[in-house]
Amino acid sequence: MLVAQYFVEFIFYSFLGWVWESIYCTTKEKKWADRGFLFGPVCPIYGSCVVATSILFSLIPALSEPSFPIWAIFIICMLGSAVAEFGTSWVLEKRFHARWWDYSEMPLNIKGRICLPVSICFGLAGVLIVKYLIPFVNGMHSAIHPVIYEILALVLAAVFGADFALTEASLSALLKDVEKMHAEFNERAQARFEKVQEEVISVETRVNNEKLAMEARVNEAKATLSRLHAGQMSFNQKRILASITKFMPDKKRTEDQNKDRIMLMGELKNRVRKYWKKEV
Repeated sequence: MLVAQYFVEFIFYSFLGWVWESIYCTTKEKKWADRGFLFGPVCPIYGSCVVATSILFSLIPALSEPSFPIWAIFIICMLGSAVAEFGTSWVLEKRFHARWWDYSEMPLNIKGRICLPVSICFGLAGVLIVKYLIPFVNGMHSAIHPVIYEILALVLAAVFGADFALTEASLSALLKDVEKMHAEFNERAQARFEKVQEEVISVETRVNNEKLAMEARVNEAKATLSRLHAGQMSFNQKRILASITKFMPDKKRTEDQNKDRIMLMGELKNRVRKYWKKEV
């Protein structure tokens, strides 16, 4: 029953995290922004952090004592959130070569994954959660029958699992589509380049004109490919792509390959945003 209870709490806190993220990002960007990684209205990193905090404070009773200093709670929450953010960012980047948040332009950041100002905000929020939210939720447990928790946990686990599988499949398909688009782009660009090379003559102005023409054809190929592939993407793939903040290079590729790949993904994202505005 305890596992079921914690899982229901995890979903509940993940939902509250999604609400906070969506409101904050919508206010900041002045347009609706669904910042969740998954398709459903949950941000698992928030649920994981709050449940972990709840378990920690329940296992160590001294932490929940009224005499336990506020500043110590702040430090625990700040460090815990930093570890969770850094770890989650690293895993997502290694798996999908993309970031859903980037603090590179913020002061005192570490590789753009975490930064001191945001960690301080999470530390302050953690104090409020420990002092008010967690006790409130714990007080509700006595009013809810254990069987209800078990039923809720099973239903939510099925929905959450399906959501996670759908998101993983959509992202994997998206990455494959980007690879296909990259291959098509390279093929077209190489064909154009070879054609120019074959037709190059000694007259410098003719060479420059041909190079400019080649660049124009490459840009045209880029726009054509992004328009074609964006139109074939599913709703969930468009939502996920629109929520990605930054694309990262793949260490298995050369510098030129990563440059072309990131450029194409950026073009595809811009094209998807246009489709997204039309659909929503």
